Amino acid sequence: MWNIMESRGVSSIIFDLDNTLVDTAGAGLIAIQKVCELLKSTHVQESHIKDICDCFLRKLRHESFDPSEGKTIDEVRIHHWYEALQETQGTDPDPALATNCYYTWKKTRLQVLTFSPEVRSLLEELRKNYKLLLLTNGDTQTQWEKIEAARCEGLFSLVVVGGDHPEQKPAHSIFTHCFESAGVRPQDCIMVGDSLSTDIQGGINAGVRATVWINSDCKSLPQGSVTPDYTVPSVLNLNDVLLKLR
Repeated sequence: MWNIMESRGVSSIIFDLDNTLVDTAGAGLIAIQKVCELLKSTHVQESHIKDICDCFLRKLRHESFDPSEGKTIDEVRIHHWYEALQETQGTDPDPALATNCYYTWKKTRLQVLTFSPEVRSLLEELRKNYKLLLLTNGDTQTQWEKIEAARCEGLFSLVVVGGDHPEQKPAHSIFTHCFESAGVRPQDCIMVGDSLSTDIQGGINAGVRATVWINSDCKSLPQGSVTPDYTVPSVLNLNDVLLKLR
């Protein structure tokens, strides 16, 4: 088996999770819509609802979570909703409403965060010939909840969540941990992900054989950014890249 893999030039594929294997952005839109429906059933002015949700999303994008501060990620994000309600309406909201908004958003997002049948089929086929690794950045609780929701069991030889380690992508150390834990060499691996700054830069830093950028929006490569070896619109196009690497 090793000789067969050597002849292909690649024996292992490292995947990012969010917006690479699962449509986290799309799931987030569905979750926000569900919160909008919830808010319409309350005393909140309908004209405020979009602004409340937009405010929450801004706070989420700029979130800085440190578990050593003694709060859970759930508590931090409930507070995002509380502040979004407060700042938009100009009054102190009912804390129960902020809590309800958060758990509606969280539950809905996790319900739709699953591998599509096509992605699952691709992974099941790839694992027959390649060692598959999952390497995702993010808070420990949040990412493991996503991994459980996506039903990743049996698809990957190794699953690594950045929040469990001192450094996350693009740090060299977390890639080294993956290589050593999976028993693979950097030059035997490719890195597949949607983020130029973490997935692609991290793969280059770690010395993988090739990097594959998932560019689902067909964006132009930003000026001054790192350059991936391959660019595809979807992870479903990965076989085209693997054929070139044989």
